[in-house]
Amino acid sequence: MNKRTCTALAVSLAATLTLGAAGCSGGKHTGAGEEGGKNPAVANVGKVVGGTPVKGGTLTVLSNQDFTHLDPARNWVMSDMDFGTRLLYRTLVTYKAVPGTGGGELTPDLATDLGTSSNGARTWTFHLKQGLTYEDGSPITAQDVKYNVERSFSPDLPGGADYAARYLTGAEGYQGPAQGKHLDSIRTPDDHTIVFELRKPFAEFPNATVMPTFAPVPKAQDNGPKYDNRPFSSGPYKVESYQRNKQLTLVRNTHWDPATDQVRKAYPDRIVVTMGLKATQIDDRLIASQGADASAVSWGALRPESASKVLPNASVRSRLLAESTNCTDMVQMNTGRAPFTDVKVRQAVMYALDKDAVLTSSGGPAFNDLSTAYMPATLFDGKQPDTLKIPTTGDVAKAKELLKEAGKPGGFETKMTVSTGDKGRAEAIQESLAKAGIKVTIETVDPSAFYATIGDTKNRTDVVYTGWCPDYPSGSTFLPFVFDGRYIKDKGNQGNQSLFRDDATMKRVDEISAMTDAKAASRAWQQLDGEILAKAPTVPVLVRRWPLVLGTNIAGGYGQTSFGGQLDYATVGLKNPAQSGN
Repeated sequence: MNKRTCTALAVSLAATLTLGAAGCSGGKHTGAGEEGGKNPAVANVGKVVGGTPVKGGTLTVLSNQDFTHLDPARNWVMSDMDFGTRLLYRTLVTYKAVPGTGGGELTPDLATDLGTSSNGARTWTFHLKQGLTYEDGSPITAQDVKYNVERSFSPDLPGGADYAARYLTGAEGYQGPAQGKHLDSIRTPDDHTIVFELRKPFAEFPNATVMPTFAPVPKAQDNGPKYDNRPFSSGPYKVESYQRNKQLTLVRNTHWDPATDQVRKAYPDRIVVTMGLKATQIDDRLIASQGADASAVSWGALRPESASKVLPNASVRSRLLAESTNCTDMVQMNTGRAPFTDVKVRQAVMYALDKDAVLTSSGGPAFNDLSTAYMPATLFDGKQPDTLKIPTTGDVAKAKELLKEAGKPGGFETKMTVSTGDKGRAEAIQESLAKAGIKVTIETVDPSAFYATIGDTKNRTDVVYTGWCPDYPSGSTFLPFVFDGRYIKDKGNQGNQSLFRDDATMKRVDEISAMTDAKAASRAWQQLDGEILAKAPTVPVLVRRWPLVLGTNIAGGYGQTSFGGQLDYATVGLKNPAQSGN
């Protein structure tokens, strides 16, 4: 999902960890410790852990970081989107709350259906359900949805999904609803009807309305950037208190009507997110599952170092979720600044990178798959192609040859920005590139500030390690966001972190986007993936799983496939609310 970039929370694999193969080259990786050829980390894929919850109690979320954004106009990080759209606010359309592939199916949320198209899929009309209210009992209106879409254009609210900017008629140069300026391409004939006029056909538009951008925000409650601290609830919970980097407490929104909501079950009475914890501390607490921790879940993924405490232990492993993130981790180079303006330099990085070393630092093949293409396997009918045939351990000799051809026979120096949780991966990248003479200095940033840092295109480093996830199963949600140079921003830049501006790529993006045959478009996206790969603006590295250990008192727990394997907060709860201490 998009920014659906994943915030990385795992670090390098401890030397004593025996799970996962290290130093492999070629072929499919299989993890040590697997029984009968089955990967114990994925035993619970598509399954529900803990049975059916009972209403009541306090669900605790243990986290080592704060949210990037909770304002729906700015929320485009996968984990934040999962949390916000399942608990605090509703969107026109959402995903079904079921495990497995069914979690990728659309279902109406605020709207009565998935929208009606006309004018060759250039006009989309949605009707809101009756009886929808905010946390104060006031009605949710179509005008409130329009207002939030408009405010997502505001320069002081960067970071959100930009489908509106890409598709709405007259969106070019729009700066939000300040001074009473509005988009004529969003019409609200009445309080329950909203109509979007697009500048080009977009048959997938209902998928875009899952984004928090299409949640309602009443103008009277909007206080600009401060709204991030206290979004006004249209969902089953509301904010009771929020101390940045410390704790967020949600309580029931008594004006939420479950009769209007077929997705969210709202089992817990309270949800408390405790921040600022050490990741190793979180893992150990959930593995032990003592006292209040039995009613807790983790915000971030299980650290690779903790795998040896989980996989061999059947009772703990039964509480493990390990859905694929469906997101591709990438080393992204600034193609607009030397030396990365030279394709041979970028190709040298691609050949020098030892992906196996990065795999090992990420927990091994039990928790990751290597990437040989940009789009994840789900967009390649289940298997990524390997068009370049670069060894998974890299090819240092070829990298040095390319550097010599580029006039850099001695290599060069550069800086790379990573989330603090990605330091182990960064060190593996640093070590492998050094063998070809590419000297990398690592700069780490707290996860909550990571995207703001790398989104400042004028002041960021020339290399960043991040990823991208499709918002839904279509190449249109991946390649255009990661490689279309027309949507690069000076501040709040999201997908195109390589700052790649290639006329041939942008022309082909437009041609494929205009295709009406979905199968033909899918094949075209797959072909374009390989064409961009040859130009090497970024290096695809990994597709991770999202391993989560749940407390023993947790019920209804599963990884939501459309939110990259994150815990689905729509249906999670407790077996015995009395044990949670509430």
